[in-house]
Amino acid sequence: MAFINRLNELDYLNKKYRTRGSQLIVIYGKRRVGKTELAKKFAADKPHIYFMADRASELDQLRQVSERIGDFYHDGFISERGFANWYQVFDYLATKRERLLFIVDEFPYLASANPAVSSVFQKGWDEKLKSTNIYLILMGSSIAMMESEVLAAKAPLYGRRTGQLLIEPMRFNHAKEFFPKKPLNEQFEFYSVLGGVPAYLLHFDPKKSLVANIRNRIISKGEVLYEEPEFILKEELREPRSYFSILRAISLGKTKLGEIMNETGFAKNVLIKYLSVLIGLGIVVREVPVTEKQPAKSKRGIYKITDPFFKFWFEYVFANRSYIEEDRQDYVLGKIRASFNRHASGVYEQEAAIWLREHLVSSHPKLEIIKTGRWWSKSSEIDVVGLSEDGGAAVFAEAKWTSKPVGKNILEDLFKKVEIFEAEQGEAKVKRYALFSRNGFTDNLKELARERKDIILFEGCTPLF
Repeated sequence: MAFINRLNELDYLNKKYRTRGSQLIVIYGKRRVGKTELAKKFAADKPHIYFMADRASELDQLRQVSERIGDFYHDGFISERGFANWYQVFDYLATKRERLLFIVDEFPYLASANPAVSSVFQKGWDEKLKSTNIYLILMGSSIAMMESEVLAAKAPLYGRRTGQLLIEPMRFNHAKEFFPKKPLNEQFEFYSVLGGVPAYLLHFDPKKSLVANIRNRIISKGEVLYEEPEFILKEELREPRSYFSILRAISLGKTKLGEIMNETGFAKNVLIKYLSVLIGLGIVVREVPVTEKQPAKSKRGIYKITDPFFKFWFEYVFANRSYIEEDRQDYVLGKIRASFNRHASGVYEQEAAIWLREHLVSSHPKLEIIKTGRWWSKSSEIDVVGLSEDGGAAVFAEAKWTSKPVGKNILEDLFKKVEIFEAEQGEAKVKRYALFSRNGFTDNLKELARERKDIILFEGCTPLF
């Protein structure tokens, strides 16, 4: 499998590498998102030492580091005798003049073995490594731990880093490259199940159908993806059962705070704390209407599972584990088929907001749309609304994951929704209308869009004209 995307990240790391002097780069992001592969790709043509921390004691970690360093420098004494502490590691490396790329992967495990390790690295950097030619990369999957130990203002290493990268899941436009021979619609269906996490995408067989992959790789006992969300939550959280309850409630459509409280039985302050953790992990998002002036204080917020794979897993796997354990995969597949288009539609709407924003920036910069998001009121809702800072320009969009081409009736429905929006929010001087369709558009709608300058049509994720 070829290395896919991450070109901007590689370019950034290489620019830092070409900069003279020491570098301390922090790379972090959720598990399986491809941080290690990025680091290995970057290091492939450079003198480097790669060390992945684990749950071993600090003494064992130091033995492993000693072996890596001894092997790299052909220093049998170091390999055999080893370093007694991290200060000795820094002392040794500080004697080397040549450029060295030193990668410490899963740094949070070092912090778990020794809570003072961040202070140790801070002192080692300040007193030994800062004045050398070292290129030090600290990596971690526990976002909360990386922030508390490295990135936060109170962290010992705060202010020492010379750069940082938050590695996000791939967007559809790059994730589809894992299945290059599939039609666009099938590529998106794969994405709506797996999201943009490379490790998940690699588990699906590109030669097989979506249904076959779901059966073989997700709803079969013993498969990695069958257990993955449970593993992630247990790895990241102290009370995984509580988070399971919350995610299950959201997957059942309990999106308002009060609804989740009723479903789970958690007190409001406890629930808010748990939800903030899930938001920090990139699993859940708090959504408010795009028109809200103070989103954080809005009482109209709802909670959604934003990670496509977690959304799919809680909706179809966690809810049907008893059947899967009884090897009733056909029954579970029947339930998936019955509502899969609804699931894919939700992911399609989520991606449409991103595609629209990117298109507006590149093709309609004069509109100066600065934010996009969903809008709803008691009487209406619009999938995507884009607004300029002063509200003088607005773009309204609907995304339809249907088997039939979208016709003028959908556009007319959008016009009616916009009238409701403007009655509540005021009328914009400049307006555009956009429609996203899984299976194209009727001829009369395409003809109308050619005649008018204010209608934008996207087939899949691509603007037609």
